[in-house]
Amino acid sequence: MTEHHAPANATEYIQHHLSFNQAANGFHLDTFWVALVLGFLFVGIFAFAARKATAGVPGPLQNFVEMIVEMVDTQIKDAFHGKSKVIGPFSLTIFCWVFLMNAMDFLPVDLLPWIGLHVFGIEKLRVVPTADVNQTFAMSLSVLLMIIGFSIKSKGLAGWLTELVTAPFHAEGLVAKILLSPFNLMMQLVELIAKPISLSLRLFGNMYAGELIFILIALLPFWAQWVLGAPWAIFHILVVTLQAFVFMMLSIVYLSLAVEDH
Repeated sequence: MTEHHAPANATEYIQHHLSFNQAANGFHLDTFWVALVLGFLFVGIFAFAARKATAGVPGPLQNFVEMIVEMVDTQIKDAFHGKSKVIGPFSLTIFCWVFLMNAMDFLPVDLLPWIGLHVFGIEKLRVVPTADVNQTFAMSLSVLLMIIGFSIKSKGLAGWLTELVTAPFHAEGLVAKILLSPFNLMMQLVELIAKPISLSLRLFGNMYAGELIFILIALLPFWAQWVLGAPWAIFHILVVTLQAFVFMMLSIVYLSLAVEDH
């Protein structure tokens, strides 16, 4: 049986809490499983609310779910200028899933790692999936695939490929279009690649910073943890919600741009 040692100092404590539970190939098991469980939690809650929905006086859960759905629907109507049956469920999933993953930061820093160590024998456990750049980048790549898919569906494969070499610099005449096509293609690729990078790094940076601050607060004396931890936790509620909202809104805007002609 493996002997477990408590961190000897603050540096080891921080390093331990910022270390992932990795498989032999470097795959982050904790990020994957926590995100998967939260995804099923979201689906389960909304499915349960849908089955129990009533046309009469709604209960608290139905009110809560309807409020979120209405908020997402309002943002789509304001920002998305095309027609799609996918954009609604996609946006709702992004907001709720990202919010749940961000909200793991509200749990006491040592709670789940302690349970993982003493109950399951897991020495390392990071419980905020969005503080892992692999998770945020994977989600942003999914948005990128949706952007390409929406563009092809709206304009056709030939229309989308034509747009890559004819916009944003337009020209009259075949020769001028050919001469400008490399610059257009370069600009289009830069714009396309910048979207998932900015999406992923914005979410990762904010959540990683929040996680690190909670870890640093946990190193303080007990009274100082309450004095500094409570205000930061209250402020972090805004950060957690705002980051989920921003990720959703940018995804909607990007998809809206994908179905529009330059």
